Amino acid sequence: MSFTIQWRASLASLGTMVKFLSISMLVPIFVGVVYGEDIWVFLVSMALTAAAGFALERLDPEPDLGPREALLLVSLAWTTASIFGAIPFLLAGIGTESTIGLSLASPGAAFSSIVNALFESTSGFTTTGATVLGEISLERHSHAILIWRQLIQWLGGMGIIVLMIAILPELAVNGAQLMQSEAPGPDLQKLTPRIAETARALWILYFGFTVVLVALLFGLHLAGYAPKMNLYNAVAHGFTTLPTGGFSPQADSIAAFSAAVQWAIIPFMVVAGTNFALFWHVLKGEAEQLYRNSEFRAYTGMIAVITAILAVVLFRGAAPVLEIGGATEGLTEPSLRHAAFQIGSLLNSTGYANANFAEWSSAGQMILFFAMFIGGSAGSTGGGVKVVRWLVVLKTIRRELYTTGHPEVIEPVRLAGNVVDEDAIRGIMTFTILYLVLFASAAVFFSLDTARIGIDLTVLEALSASLATLGNIGPGFGRLGPFGSYLFFPDTSKLLMTGLMWLGRLEIVPVLAIFVTGLRDR
Repeated sequence: MSFTIQWRASLASLGTMVKFLSISMLVPIFVGVVYGEDIWVFLVSMALTAAAGFALERLDPEPDLGPREALLLVSLAWTTASIFGAIPFLLAGIGTESTIGLSLASPGAAFSSIVNALFESTSGFTTTGATVLGEISLERHSHAILIWRQLIQWLGGMGIIVLMIAILPELAVNGAQLMQSEAPGPDLQKLTPRIAETARALWILYFGFTVVLVALLFGLHLAGYAPKMNLYNAVAHGFTTLPTGGFSPQADSIAAFSAAVQWAIIPFMVVAGTNFALFWHVLKGEAEQLYRNSEFRAYTGMIAVITAILAVVLFRGAAPVLEIGGATEGLTEPSLRHAAFQIGSLLNSTGYANANFAEWSSAGQMILFFAMFIGGSAGSTGGGVKVVRWLVVLKTIRRELYTTGHPEVIEPVRLAGNVVDEDAIRGIMTFTILYLVLFASAAVFFSLDTARIGIDLTVLEALSASLATLGNIGPGFGRLGPFGSYLFFPDTSKLLMTGLMWLGRLEIVPVLAIFVTGLRDR
């Protein structure tokens, strides 16, 4: 056997991505200047990242990317972005909580660790939202460092490679293969004849929704409905809502803001979990594409049904306190708002919280845990298994049950009236099985690994840690709740979580395919 991947071509294209990543560091530099903060962290990070990008580009001045090289590039791009994205965190090295006895005020308790910095960066770029920072840690970080956390989620939401294809003509030659490897979901819908135009259309929609949300949030602030939602917070939450990221500069996440802000964010979380191609059709005057799409109907229908169930559970007292500040359970508006917000957030992997659901009853937590398994739509920024896959899995199971009793019948699987190709069904079933196996195996590993250092992890904490990282969801339950942190896990567990976030964002199969497609047929 011999490897046939032209790795120089992949690394040279990777260098172009790294070079442009360095330019994005101008945003936190600008924020640091505005707030009068020390910007040396980003100046050094920018120089190191740009130098690495130029060096990689020299490996192959005219890279030619085939299907295998495209797979390698996509897989390396997310790992490399996470590594260089971790440099500012590592250089900042500001004190956070420590599990080894350091004072809360001690410098370097979290980000001085390479593993923690890489964990945070990977969580950002993969739009997971899991964090090693806690309440005091967030308060001690500069506006520039925190906006970098939000920005890397925004860059990772629609996809780094998709952005590169949109602005670099040389990548558009193999753009379809690159986008198919990076795009979330089992299918990529080509919106325009040229793949580069499709990439630009997706990013324009993404940017447009972000601007609208930022304007709405800041408008609520100016109107007096959101005292804490200043321009900085509006931009920060615009950067992390549309990518279904969930990072917030506030330790209490969206619970730190008014009910008006929470209601305003809910529809944008639903939008973020919707196939962006549908909005393209709406803009072209083909609004019927939206309600005719079976995945969109299933996605919105599940949100509505699960929200209604959870609202009833909350109304009957699943949450000891629904509002930070003292409002109790049994109130219709808070029950409905918290149910709609948390389902809208966790079903599509956004990971925001407007209440500490780790304190809810078992019934409330189980509903949220179930919702975390569903995921957003294909072609959205949402994580998880994806709604369309579950539809195909359920229809395939129904077909197998029916044909078992009627062996003479040939029954195709149909979706929106169209027959689903058998190869596509096999691919979806393979992904789903791999997802569940990885989820279960990782949960067992987390239990054993934490027990090794004397930490007693509950079953729900272990399961939610696995699901929250593999599904790019972010928060879990117990100590991993929405106002908690992953800092207490040993480095071995955090490294595995980092790998799970990477696998979850690239949807497992393209990554594993490298080890197969890179080998010459014998």
